[in-house]
Amino acid sequence: MVRIARAAALSLVTLPLAACATLMPPSEAPVSVTGNITYRERMALPPTAQVEIQLADVSLMDAPSKTIAQQSFTADGRQVPFAFSLTVDERKIDPRGRYSVSARITDASGKLMFITDTHNGVTFDGRPRIDMGTLVMVKTR
Repeated sequence: MVRIARAAALSLVTLPLAACATLMPPSEAPVSVTGNITYRERMALPPTAQVEIQLADVSLMDAPSKTIAQQSFTADGRQVPFAFSLTVDERKIDPRGRYSVSARITDASGKLMFITDTHNGVTFDGRPRIDMGTLVMVKTR
C-alpha cells in the first residue's frame, strides 16, 4: 500500500514538469544546411569563377523567392565538388513554408556557366544539421 502511495505521489510531482517540457518554445540554436555541389561535364572552371549557394523561401508561387541564407566564394583554381554550409536562424523558418537550396557558377564577368535546374527541398524538422547530399548542376549555353 505504501508503494502505491509513493508511486502516485511521485507521478503527481513529475506530471507538471513533463507538461512544462512540452510547452517550451522551439530551439533558438542555428540549423546548419550542408552538402556538395558538382556538375557532370569534364571541364575545368576558370580560377576566377564565382560560386553561389542559396537557401530560399519558395512558399509563394506568384512572388519572388526570399533568400534566407547564402554562401558565395571564388573558385581560386579549385574544382568541383564544392562543399557548402549554410547557417539558418530557426526563428526565420515558418513550419508551413517551402524551402529550397539552389546553386550557380558564373565566370568573372557574371556570365552564367552552371546552375541547379531542380527543386532541392529542405525540410526543417528540428534537426541541428541537415545534409542535402550532392546537388548536380547543369551547363548553360
